Amino acid sequence: MDGATLTPLWGVPFAGLLLSIALMPLLAPSFWHHHYGKVAAGWALIFLVPFALGHDASTTIHELSHVLMAEYLPFILLLTALFTVAGGIHIRGNLHGSPALNVAILAIGSALASLMGTTGASMLLIRPLIRANDNRKHKVHVVVFFIFAVSNVGGSLTPLGDPPLFLGFLKGVSFSWTLLNILPETLLILGALLVLFWLIDSYYYRKEGVIPADPTPDTRGIGFDGAANFILLATVVGLVLLSGLWKSGVTFDVAGTPIELQSAVRDIGLVAVIFISLWITPSKVHEANQFSWGPMAEVAKLFAGIFLTILPVIAMLKAGVDGPFGAIVRAVTQPDGQPNPAMYFWATGVLSSFLDNAPTYLVFFNTAGGDAATLMTTHHATLAAISAGAVFMGANTYIGNAPNLMVKAIAEDRGVPMPSFFGYMAWSILVLVPLFIVLTFIFYI
Repeated sequence: MDGATLTPLWGVPFAGLLLSIALMPLLAPSFWHHHYGKVAAGWALIFLVPFALGHDASTTIHELSHVLMAEYLPFILLLTALFTVAGGIHIRGNLHGSPALNVAILAIGSALASLMGTTGASMLLIRPLIRANDNRKHKVHVVVFFIFAVSNVGGSLTPLGDPPLFLGFLKGVSFSWTLLNILPETLLILGALLVLFWLIDSYYYRKEGVIPADPTPDTRGIGFDGAANFILLATVVGLVLLSGLWKSGVTFDVAGTPIELQSAVRDIGLVAVIFISLWITPSKVHEANQFSWGPMAEVAKLFAGIFLTILPVIAMLKAGVDGPFGAIVRAVTQPDGQPNPAMYFWATGVLSSFLDNAPTYLVFFNTAGGDAATLMTTHHATLAAISAGAVFMGANTYIGNAPNLMVKAIAEDRGVPMPSFFGYMAWSILVLVPLFIVLTFIFYI
């Protein structure tokens, strides 16, 4: 798909799907709850039918095959594996949702996010966090800050943390580069988030007058049920690393889409992990976690529509200065031809808030020259800005990063009245955007 030949009208189906996700739960909640999959499919068809009519069959099949086999299937298999494995681990015990415990869970989750990915850390800790606060009246802010910290910012320190950084690793960025170069930015944002959260949570905690200690003396101690799933969690991380480090040289052609052997091994391994987890996890663990497939089904259906309708938008961005969005690409370069780190941070970040942050990272990585050795040294501030923008600003909307929508779905499944699409954005604008402005002046100007 040549993005230079497209017009912005091709972005209408994607914009329509985003507006549907934002508005229909407010305007027609019952209809949306029962038919969100059909709505996503409808917008996908609004893109696919004109595209198929305007292109030959081989081009259409190639684009569909590439999205399905090379992008959507690996994406959804990884999410399903992490969702299943984390759902098979029950953190038991008397967890009391005090401000101190909540801050501790957010801090631990943020640290784990760079080791097992934002999705893995989110799926592991969101259920015990919700259970710990089930006696709290005001708990929406707890989940919102969890998305900010654990589902996004915490994954900025290694290529395992978030897909954009893993793409950079495959392009030649060293494994430890992000840790050594984005640690100050990460500590600034995380530290500010934890302090703000503690202040807000302490206010509501005092206002509610929650009993400070559970009077039941016979509650079981803190521990794990289904602990064998930790081995499977490590297996998932290992499979992802394997697919990036192993260069087999063997490629299969699937409807014009090259599938490398290491990718096929990873995906088959993830399917095996899913079935093994379901087989070895006792039913009482799933019952204790209130495990259901509803949240996963919602994410799978909505992102199927997103992955299809986003195709022309990404193509137009990839066209660079010659494409319909050339003004965005030109804005990140100074008059002397040098990259502008501050503009790279905001351009990558704002687009990552609404588009898939992995291809957005890649677009600006290549716009900045695409040479990892030069970006890690001469233009290290630019690479840091691109990396931080892609990871941090994925927290700005529910669709900015896959775990955001998964956490929202799980929270709603457990009875937490999560904000609407725009309601959540109000939180991110009030909390995150001022922090990003401060970060820009400290590190990128």
